[in-house]
Amino acid sequence: MDALDTLIELSSQMELEHAEEARGSSTSPNGAAQTGSKPGCFTPKEQRAAFVHPAQLPNGAQIKLLKTLLSSACERDCYYCPFRAGRDFRRATFKPGEFAELFMKLNQAKMAEGIFLSSGIAAGGANTQNKILDTAEILRKRFGYRGYMHLKIMPGAEKGQVERAMQLADRVSVNLEAPNTERLAKLAPHKIFLEELLQPLKWVEEIRRTQPAYKFWNGRHPSTVTQFVAGGADESDLELLTTTNWLMKNVRLTRAYYSAFFPIRDTPLENKAAVNPLREHRLYQASFLLRD
Repeated sequence: MDALDTLIELSSQMELEHAEEARGSSTSPNGAAQTGSKPGCFTPKEQRAAFVHPAQLPNGAQIKLLKTLLSSACERDCYYCPFRAGRDFRRATFKPGEFAELFMKLNQAKMAEGIFLSSGIAAGGANTQNKILDTAEILRKRFGYRGYMHLKIMPGAEKGQVERAMQLADRVSVNLEAPNTERLAKLAPHKIFLEELLQPLKWVEEIRRTQPAYKFWNGRHPSTVTQFVAGGADESDLELLTTTNWLMKNVRLTRAYYSAFFPIRDTPLENKAAVNPLREHRLYQASFLLRD
């Protein structure tokens, strides 16, 4: 595969990641943002890709956001996830420098103005986090990219890695997926709710409280968000909103995203009924009331 084919593979399921969505923005029939490429930069095949999404930044500005993984290879076996270990599909991986070069081409062609970068986990969360950080540092330092960057914090990342991500990104996030330890066991039995997922969010807030903003990207502390798989573990709305409220009060979470569960073929939950999208909508309404 060439670099653009690899990006198409890696971004094919990123509608599952709700990041900075701008509801009601113009999209193509397959869900991709309508974009125009600079002549000579790319062939027409990027038009069938779903890697660029209409997004709204925390300040209200709207941009074209590239949402992708650095790698779809993953050693975790989360029951709901299309990238889970053992699932039969073609995997793809970018090296940090390779991906950074491709993103800058997209950025210069005005196809992508910002980036949301996550990854499957290989050889541990700390190793994967290093690759995400390497990519971000190449973009910021080698290429001088000063646009919007949202970095995912991997389960098992170390405190120093969280701090470095905060120095490079406008926003960092950790997907809790479920509201508590009991519910997470039904979705991702090999993830540890308190130590792997909640702890990094606590570190972010601790770092914001103890270090001055000028040490961070553009002289500001990054914002933090999380995501839940609504209905994946048969949790109640009260459980989701109780955890959301705690996060907003105790770690200054900017926003919780809710992804209504729908079954993925060849996963343990493939026969579980999809959740009505109206539930997702009501959870957003309730969480905004709690926050604002």
